[in-house]
Amino acid sequence: MKYLVMTELAEALPHEPRELLRHVEEKVIPTHEALLELQQQGKLLAGGDMAGRRGTVCILEAESNAEVTRLLARLPLWPLHETEVIPLESFDERQAMHRQMAEALKASAR
Repeated sequence: MKYLVMTELAEALPHEPRELLRHVEEKVIPTHEALLELQQQGKLLAGGDMAGRRGTVCILEAESNAEVTRLLARLPLWPLHETEVIPLESFDERQAMHRQMAEALKASAR
């Protein structure tokens, strides 16, 4: 199953240069490394950082909602981000539903 995942930093970045450096080295860089690893594993299908914002959008492939949570919880930035996860239906699945609905409407209109 595919999931659209949108994350955005929920709090201000540290202002003091040493604290900002620590944040980048301990949170940002390891998070991007983890995302690249998920991409290599075929779990992260597409995505990137939002231009001009402190957040990421991606499409994850996972077997369940619980797996999505486990994948995201391993990201060092996850506790600092607001996260929205949207399960996606395939176009094929939705098209089949629409065709079925159309047939039912035709039958009821007779």
